[in-house]
Amino acid sequence: MGGSTVMSASPQHAPAAQGPHLREPDRMHSLLDAVMSLGRGLELPQVLRGIVEAAVTLADAEYGALGVVDDGQLSRFLPVGMSDELIAQIGRTPCGRGILGELIRHPVPLRLDDLTTHPRSYGFPAHHPPMRTFLGVPVRVRDEVFGNLYLTEKRGGGSFDADDEAVLTTLSIAAGVAIDNARMYHESRRRERWLEALGEITRSLLSGTGADEVLQLIAERALEVAGADCAAVLLPEDPSADDLTVAVARGAGASRIAGLRVPAGGSLPGMAVRSGRPVVTADLRTDPRAHPLGSGTETEEEYGPAIAVPLQIDTGCGALRLSRLAGRPAFDDTEVRLLSGFADQAVIALELARRRAESEDLAVLHDRDRIARDLHDLAIQRLFATGITLQSATRLIERPEAAERVGRAVNDLDTTIKIIRSTIFGLRTTGDGKEGRSLRRDLTDAVQQAAPSLGFAPALRIDGPVDSAVPDELAQHVVAVAAEALSNAARHARARRLDVELTARDEVTLTVTDDGVGVGTAPHTGGLANMRARAEMHGGGLAVESPAGGGTRIVWGVPLPA
Repeated sequence: MGGSTVMSASPQHAPAAQGPHLREPDRMHSLLDAVMSLGRGLELPQVLRGIVEAAVTLADAEYGALGVVDDGQLSRFLPVGMSDELIAQIGRTPCGRGILGELIRHPVPLRLDDLTTHPRSYGFPAHHPPMRTFLGVPVRVRDEVFGNLYLTEKRGGGSFDADDEAVLTTLSIAAGVAIDNARMYHESRRRERWLEALGEITRSLLSGTGADEVLQLIAERALEVAGADCAAVLLPEDPSADDLTVAVARGAGASRIAGLRVPAGGSLPGMAVRSGRPVVTADLRTDPRAHPLGSGTETEEEYGPAIAVPLQIDTGCGALRLSRLAGRPAFDDTEVRLLSGFADQAVIALELARRRAESEDLAVLHDRDRIARDLHDLAIQRLFATGITLQSATRLIERPEAAERVGRAVNDLDTTIKIIRSTIFGLRTTGDGKEGRSLRRDLTDAVQQAAPSLGFAPALRIDGPVDSAVPDELAQHVVAVAAEALSNAARHARARRLDVELTARDEVTLTVTDDGVGVGTAPHTGGLANMRARAEMHGGGLAVESPAGGGTRIVWGVPLPA
């Protein structure tokens, strides 16, 4: 029948009564039962198979099948009957030529006493059972031809008659309603799964999950809900970039495409970004608009249907790209709409999370400013008043050693005030480097990291606008020199106290003082030589001193640019 696999009815689908016809009351009762049974079905594959089984039984046919029509061809063919082994021997399913194609071209009922005599008949492939009588009717869903019901080989050797055609036509009308219901149920389930995925993404964002992790979640959930085989999120490296980079990849072959770059022009994701609309292809391998990810790799060449939808996130417009293995169904219009809505809502969730994070950062800055204000207005003023009181009291102290102790306490208070002022400046400085980094913060981190090696926490004082006055390149040298000085002290000084002071006026000066064993008269090599070289690169210098009380003082200074 057109040189392709056709229909077959297994014994369990045959009617209980064997004969040329079911009695008319029995047939009507069976038709009603079939219509009621179809109306209860919700899963489309089960509904389609139930239609064919009911048709075979009602028309007393030997073989039956349902062909789903798409773009003038059979996209699916559901035979009822013969063993899977025999179907495999017959070969590929029909595409809609021959007698089957005749019903596609002219969607009206067709009855034949001998299909082999029809001018459209092409004969049968090898291993195909012989067929003679034929009855076919179209199955319409609303005003659209969904497919065709095919029956062959009337039992008992007779031909299909007008009553068989009437019963099958009635069944096709009920089948159209059942298919429409199953489609609507399937679409509602798909919408529900998309909403569940979107809800999970929103909950993750609101719980504080980072944007990078959420992008991974978007790819994973889109992959699952869309029934795709590979998902990728592509983003520009910067807003002015012409290329897109695979930032997240999930599914088969994900490791091969992660980090790859594709042109913004001449690729499905790039077209989605530029147009702001979804871009769909039925086959990546033959679509001239497509730029396969990892072109030439075995995995990418296995993919056919694909879709790309834009993702307008804060780092620039990117795209979500989904693909299915070759031979699988293309993304239909409903899937395109659902995926586009999912991407839009996911982007809104990302934007809301970003706004929430900015609001939290602003609240932190307000708290930092309040703390800095309280330190300045309360703590420093009290310490300053205490220092003045102690200074005025020294005139009343008769014993020199007591006066000396009070003087040292006044000096300690002065040092404490400087430390608090440095802290206040740090609280009011957010940093203007990349990712919010600053010299003040980086130096603080370096000092804190040295504490375990030293066995105690060094004291740190910062004076002046170090973040705004010191260029980024010079700031890196300052942090490196401080780290080297701290490392040397931890390894060689055997110190119990270490002070780090950074000032920024006409020059940036880093002073590191310890109370250890000192450096002696040995030549300055290794770490000290590296520190000196870093200073000389910028017109500065390094001084290594031995304070009167013992230990070592390293003074590293570089002029600041005007």
